[in-house]
Amino acid sequence: MSKLIDGKKFADKLCNKIAEEVGKLKDKNITPGLAVIRVGEDPASTVYINMKAKKTKEVGMHSVTKILDENSSQEDLLKVIEELNNDKSINGILVQLPLPKQINADSVINTINPDKDVDGFHAINTGRLWTNIDSLVPCTPLGCKMLLLDELKNLTGKKAIIVGRSNIVGKPMASLLIAENCTVTIAHSKTTNLEDEVKKSDIVIAAVGVPEMIKGSWIKPGATVIDVGINRIEKDGKKKLVGDVEFSKAEKIAGAITPVPGGVGPMTIACLLHNTLIATCTKNNLEIPKFF
Repeated sequence: MSKLIDGKKFADKLCNKIAEEVGKLKDKNITPGLAVIRVGEDPASTVYINMKAKKTKEVGMHSVTKILDENSSQEDLLKVIEELNNDKSINGILVQLPLPKQINADSVINTINPDKDVDGFHAINTGRLWTNIDSLVPCTPLGCKMLLLDELKNLTGKKAIIVGRSNIVGKPMASLLIAENCTVTIAHSKTTNLEDEVKKSDIVIAAVGVPEMIKGSWIKPGATVIDVGINRIEKDGKKKLVGDVEFSKAEKIAGAITPVPGGVGPMTIACLLHNTLIATCTKNNLEIPKFF
């Protein structure tokens, strides 16, 4: 049986360290501020935003939530973003995705001041990441990297496969692993012989959004598996959450694996707070704390 990588435990430790650093900033009369914008009443987004606001306050940061009507125009949303760009009490801005169809997500993301873009999605931050310039990094890939370094200590020379090529996880994850001296393969829906590619890999990052697509038998013995997927399915008449990896079989072969839930998910919010802290320190020309 493989070792379970406890993302919740790691995220709690990270949040405790962030809270300590926020306390030091408050001693300097600096309070990090995070603003989250939601358009519409999507139930999943509402739950997620409430979780973010709760965690933001728990670590001692200033939390602001802006809620716009489902029928709001793109101009309405851009106006709110510009107000927050100019608000000196706000260090991080996040627009909850997905957005209603009348709003172009790329235009919205690229209106956020890149130095306040704590999601790390702005084109400038993407460019910085790929050219090894310090930047705000997308939260989920950053969390995955933290878990990998905590588990393996050194990633140099490891063969890694990322199944999924999104701008949110797959592509930034590739950049982070290349920077750690991994040999990286990005696989996707058009990849041929995916099973063979996975079997060669010391590290498997599953971020494709298909329930249990990566079969347990594909995993190389002793490999480290990070499952980003969160899929709701019905099994044996009951609804349950599963990842993109066939966990029940993979855990018997892998050296270490993240469970779903309780693996990558908690790290995403913790890394959002991490990025808000980094943005605050950068703005105030303060030394950036190192957590890993």
